[in-house]
Amino acid sequence: MIDMNEIFENNCFSMGWTEADTSNVEQQAFIPQRKDLQTLLAELEDIKNTIEDAKAKKWYLEKLSKYYEEGFARQ
Repeated sequence: MIDMNEIFENNCFSMGWTEADTSNVEQQAFIPQRKDLQTLLAELEDIKNTIEDAKAKKWYLEKLSKYYEEGFARQ
């Protein structure tokens, strides 16, 4: 296993390897978003629809796979 102190002592890191650019830390800070109830309900409905679509596609692919495995696919 590599020892970080050994790597540092062997000058594998530059002298300023621990320095970070803090000039735009404030810009990267998390800004909470507040949404009204109607927007959240609409987003929830979109998520439910996406899940239902995924379930329908899964069911369809399972049926296709079953037919293919059992030899019902057209040659």
